[in-house]
Amino acid sequence: MAEYENPEIPEGINVSATHPLKDFVLLVGGISALVLLAVLALSLLAGQLARHVPFAQERALAGSLGRWLPEAPAQPLHRQRQQYLQQLAERLAVAMELPPEMTLTVHYAPTDTVNAMATLGGHIVVFQGLIDTLPSENALAMVLAHEIAHIRHRHPIVAMGRGFAVIFALSSLAGVGDGAMQQWLGGVGMLPILSFSRSQEEQADADALQAMLRTYGHVGDAAAFFEHIARQQDTSEPLAIFSTHPGHEERIERIRQFARQHDTQPPPTAVPLPAFMKME
Repeated sequence: MAEYENPEIPEGINVSATHPLKDFVLLVGGISALVLLAVLALSLLAGQLARHVPFAQERALAGSLGRWLPEAPAQPLHRQRQQYLQQLAERLAVAMELPPEMTLTVHYAPTDTVNAMATLGGHIVVFQGLIDTLPSENALAMVLAHEIAHIRHRHPIVAMGRGFAVIFALSSLAGVGDGAMQQWLGGVGMLPILSFSRSQEEQADADALQAMLRTYGHVGDAAAFFEHIARQQDTSEPLAIFSTHPGHEERIERIRQFARQHDTQPPPTAVPLPAFMKME
């Protein structure tokens, strides 16, 4: 007949040797890493899909969210400045072979903000503060052509697609309702996501230099604005353009290298800005 034993179970046999808090931290960290990777993958996928959105639909979307664009100028001088910017942008668009469906709308903002930006639907905003830092039309053309290049490569819709995917994923995890999402889309919360990567900035700079070369026959003053930024980098109040246009020293060097490769003799002459474009 078999003998049965009932040995005493050692104390703590079902207790992990690892501190419970450490197990919890590892679990939370692992889950957080998986969530982060999933959100990143979703963001990249959304950006690629957004690139294929027809430009007409992008422009319609921009129209529905246009409350954060500057209003049409009321003063005759401001209208004159906006018309000049629009005409210059259209000249550059021809040099850049912008597709016919990609129409540009340049908005003039009479504030002292030192910035310019490309947004959805071919909209470009140029601030008076930026114009006042520029020594010539050529320098202004470099900034405008840079923003047009962003539109040409669909960078704003890609940035919005990625940003929307991240916000949607995080709001879903946090349990934020659709009403909050609609409020965000309808307000200025859309602007911070329209920032571009370093590679997109370099691509836009390269296109802008080619546009300047085709328009003026040289790239004189192409680096003027970025040299102004470099001189201002030690000021106590950073320029607004720092938030979306990083690596200005590298950009200056790339522009100078391009200028050396396309050097012209005699030295190029820059086109002066019209007197009405500057603040009195």
